[in-house]
Amino acid sequence: MSAHRSPPHPTGPWQGATARRARPAAATCTEAAYVTCHPRHVREIGPACDFRPRRVREWVDYPHLPAAPDEVAARAGQGRDARRGLPAWRAHERQGALVASIDETGPLIGGLLSQVPDIDPGETGEWLESLDGLIEDKGGPRARYILLSMLRHARQKNVAIPASINTPYVNTIAVHDEPYFPGDEVMERRYRSWIRWNAAVMVTRAQRPGIGVGGHISSYASVATLTEVGLNHFFRGKDHPGGGDQVYFQGHASPGVYARGFLEGRLSADQLDGFRQEVSHPGGGLPSYPHPRLAPDLWEFPTVSMGLGPSSAIYQAWTNKYLHLRGIKDTSQQDVWAFLGDGEMDEPESRGMLQLAGQQGLDNLTFVVNCNLQRLDGPVRGNGKIIQELEAQFRGAGWNVIKVIWGREWDVLLNADKDRALVNLMNVTPDGDFQTYRAESGAFIREHFFGRDPRTKQLVANMTDDEIWALKRGGHDYRKIYAAYKAARAHTGAPTVILAHTIKGYGLGSGFAGRNATHQMKKLKNQDLKNLRDSLHIPITDEQIDADPYLPPYYHPGADDEGVRYMLERRRALGGFVPERRSTHTPLKTPEPKAYEGLAKGSGTQEVATTMALVRLFKDLIKDKEFGHRLVPIIPDEARTFGLDAIFPSAKIFNTLGQNYLAVDRELMLSYKESESGQIMHTGINEAGSASAFQAVGTSYATHGEPLIPFYFYYSMFGFQRTGDQFWAAGDQMARGFLIGATAGRTTLTGEGLQHADGHSPLLAGTMSHVVHYDPAYGYEIRHIVRDGIERMYGEAGGRDRDVIYYLTVYNEPMIQPAEPEDVDVEGILKGIHLIAPAPGEGPKAQILASGVAVPWALEAQQLLADDWGVRAAVWSVTSWNELRRDGLAADEQAFLHPGQAPREAYLTTKLAGAEGPFVATTDYDHLVADQVRAWVPGRYATLGADGFGFSDTRAAARRHFKIDGPSTAVRVLLELARAGAVPAEAPAQAIERYRLHDVTAGTSGNAGGDS
Repeated sequence: MSAHRSPPHPTGPWQGATARRARPAAATCTEAAYVTCHPRHVREIGPACDFRPRRVREWVDYPHLPAAPDEVAARAGQGRDARRGLPAWRAHERQGALVASIDETGPLIGGLLSQVPDIDPGETGEWLESLDGLIEDKGGPRARYILLSMLRHARQKNVAIPASINTPYVNTIAVHDEPYFPGDEVMERRYRSWIRWNAAVMVTRAQRPGIGVGGHISSYASVATLTEVGLNHFFRGKDHPGGGDQVYFQGHASPGVYARGFLEGRLSADQLDGFRQEVSHPGGGLPSYPHPRLAPDLWEFPTVSMGLGPSSAIYQAWTNKYLHLRGIKDTSQQDVWAFLGDGEMDEPESRGMLQLAGQQGLDNLTFVVNCNLQRLDGPVRGNGKIIQELEAQFRGAGWNVIKVIWGREWDVLLNADKDRALVNLMNVTPDGDFQTYRAESGAFIREHFFGRDPRTKQLVANMTDDEIWALKRGGHDYRKIYAAYKAARAHTGAPTVILAHTIKGYGLGSGFAGRNATHQMKKLKNQDLKNLRDSLHIPITDEQIDADPYLPPYYHPGADDEGVRYMLERRRALGGFVPERRSTHTPLKTPEPKAYEGLAKGSGTQEVATTMALVRLFKDLIKDKEFGHRLVPIIPDEARTFGLDAIFPSAKIFNTLGQNYLAVDRELMLSYKESESGQIMHTGINEAGSASAFQAVGTSYATHGEPLIPFYFYYSMFGFQRTGDQFWAAGDQMARGFLIGATAGRTTLTGEGLQHADGHSPLLAGTMSHVVHYDPAYGYEIRHIVRDGIERMYGEAGGRDRDVIYYLTVYNEPMIQPAEPEDVDVEGILKGIHLIAPAPGEGPKAQILASGVAVPWALEAQQLLADDWGVRAAVWSVTSWNELRRDGLAADEQAFLHPGQAPREAYLTTKLAGAEGPFVATTDYDHLVADQVRAWVPGRYATLGADGFGFSDTRAAARRHFKIDGPSTAVRVLLELARAGAVPAEAPAQAIERYRLHDVTAGTSGNAGGDS
């Protein structure tokens, strides 16, 4: 054992408890010598030493200490026990007692279960007995401190020791470890006060008569110091040589960003007065929260609804690594920072993906959790401690945890806390009490906090109540925060979370700070404003405040003010303003038309599902030498279901750690291969994570100036229904890419049952204006749709909005894929409808509209009607019900707003003009999908649909149950014709009997199967 690794104990770790209890009276070392001596030296003279020091300051060698006795050297070759003077019988006795237990529930030692054999029980016993002595002499708190210090030191020396779950309720970074603060703290506090004032005034002015649009004052008050330290010293702008950082600002703290923009000269006072009045305010206003779509030059990342910021930030950091390791862009100097609320951390998306960041070693990611202990209605954990809870969970997920709990004013008290009574009080005080203290007074804190233990009460005996009140939380201390940020940036190998203790409504006065209702307080009264002005030292008079109680004045000292110049210089040094969004990007050469030709040929006699057809096209595109590397397949553990496992060997699965194991299927052609430079983002069984990855990849064109095109393949039921809020946020961030709702339809994956049966995702997609939905029936339709999407986003958009997402619903039911007709109606495919099967000849006429997997049933109905009833029914493939509806609404709106102009006819109306007979629509979705275009169908219109829950059965039985199959479609056509007098009135009833429509076992529409 090295001389520098022995356990420090005044009587020597080689002695047992008996020896310690019966120390000799003589002593051969002095107090001064022991306080600074090395334990190795104490060991040699220990048997004659009775000194019990208060503190061992450092373990170093001192030449003035007496040499070791000769007998020590003589025992050098006798083994550890003998060398340390341990009786052989005691070592033998411990041999059995200290062999590690085989208890499976035992602790982890070096990452292994405690059943690992103890190779030196004697030595283990010595260390344990030394610990016994430490506890006996110094007590449990001191023993805990020593053990935690040793564990930390061991980790620094790369000894594999599982992390402790919780540490005491104090700052992680000790005072003596705090770095030098490089800025002018007085200057920064000065203009931080201006920002605080303007943020509060902006929200207050938004409550003026006739406006009253709300807002939040208290959240920014709690996070102001946290964001300002970053903006002045850490957050790099887009002009930084290493590229800009990505900063996710806490949504409810947006007033502070606007207030800073006002001082920076980026926003005017008039724009601040347009807060939450984006349409009515002259010149436009400012959005309530970070919304890039509404302020596209300012905000980069949407962070509301709450919970979206954490997951988005994690996958943004992962995408940064992806860009770097694949050689697309050097992101090694770009960090991701996310400001989050402690109440927000209860959202599943907030904590549900922490493991990816830890497992992937995302050391480019820092979470800053603003722990003001309050959510919207009350305490986050009134009876508990949210910081301790978060520390345990983050540390368990492999994160580096830094706690910033107490401000510098507490340092003296903690240093004087020899018995650790104050730390113990901090450890056991629940959050509800800490919140109450800040809503009361210094005298209240003295009595109800420090007064709970006579030792802590004595610590503050010489402090005034005002001095006690001035004891700050760490999240409001510039130097403590700077130390945490610097440590976070320096940390490698894992992401970091900073848990900062703050006060909601900090500095706003006793009516706001710490109050349960503070989140809903939107207006400062005149006296509140005056108090805030005084505390922030704002040079505004009472008369200015009293002039109009609804319009307190903003404060700007002028562009030449020293503070403003300092603030702008800090941003120049860091590479420009933050936040800032830019959308210019590297030009992207889109594929030539021949890249899409594979699907034009059809499948011959082979049955191919549209999912497989799209995957085939994707595999062709990914091979394109100039374009293919920009495609990013995102897969939530269903590649084999969709046939995407074929690209595992060539594209490989992205993993920042590479593949450090021997794959079980390594000999197979389609083996599972991971790589640091892999192209596939395989997210595991995690649709929420996949949606976040889609958002980060789909906005890379703006975030990094490097376009990537995500293709996110997933079960269609688990997209808009499960992660709709994230798709909405992706639209806010103006993401571009393709969502592939594979295994779509209520009856196509029917073997999987109720929760997999998607009958409504087109409706959900239709509520999002940035989503362009298509429900193609054939491969040749898919090729035109995908090409149009790529060109619209990154090629020739033809004046259309580029910031869109294409959503394709495709199916796992095999069918014959026809070759593309020579006279294919490409415009009709892209606009939403084209004729695929005319019905010439004599007889009653009808029109059948169908989409996706329902097109073959429509063709079946066409045949039944012709053969059995002499009806000529044409079949139309509706590739997009949603786009037809949007076109119809646009035509109606134009006619509504411009009544003097000739109205534009809806595309659907024009397309169906001249088509004879009734119109009947069938889909594998709810009635509402086909019903949404009713207003623009030029004739009698009936729809079939699969409403309600799905179930497990065969496809044919399920379609017969919902009455959407071929025979059901034929019956409905006959019913509409009978009502029009075009066929005998009894024809529908005869058809029902003939096709046994009430017998679910008589269904004929659909292949066998229905599993995944």
